[in-house]
Amino acid sequence: MYDTNEFRKGLKVEIDGHPYIMVEHQFVKPGKGQAFTRVKLKSLLSGNVIDRTYRSGEKLEKADITETEMQFLYMADNVYNFMDNSSYEQYELQEDQIGDAWKWLQENMNVEVVLYKGNAVSVTVPNFVVLEVEFCEPGLKGDTATNTTKPATLVTGAEVQVPLFVNQNEKIKVDTRTGVYVERVK
Repeated sequence: MYDTNEFRKGLKVEIDGHPYIMVEHQFVKPGKGQAFTRVKLKSLLSGNVIDRTYRSGEKLEKADITETEMQFLYMADNVYNFMDNSSYEQYELQEDQIGDAWKWLQENMNVEVVLYKGNAVSVTVPNFVVLEVEFCEPGLKGDTATNTTKPATLVTGAEVQVPLFVNQNEKIKVDTRTGVYVERVK
């Protein structure tokens, strides 16, 4: 059980049998009355965000959540298959559970999979990934002086904006949190 003074961002709690992650918390001490804490909670199953207020001394139940490093194996029929690196157990995640992570997933890539009561519920990709540019318009010599960009399609199907000097079949580093080009990789 977590007391209100233990609330912090990233805390995983269970409310009415559903797992939530604490996105925001704010302690409020009014001039009159009892102190309370406002929190924003995001559901790990549906992604919905709810606002709740808890008086000082109230408790929330700890969620039965574990994060395990797994390897992405393949995708078939909108089902993503992952393998636990230590036990070799396989888990499946539906397309809606993956969210925007599909843009960065490559076969044999290691990712963090969130398990709730032994069932896979979501996936977290690394902050930076190196992917190959599958298609983009050719760059011209001398196009490095300005900050203009062009769209590029990556091997995973994601589209990012890249500088004009980036060419097809080159590898680039992308920030998965923002979807922004970082650098060209040799």
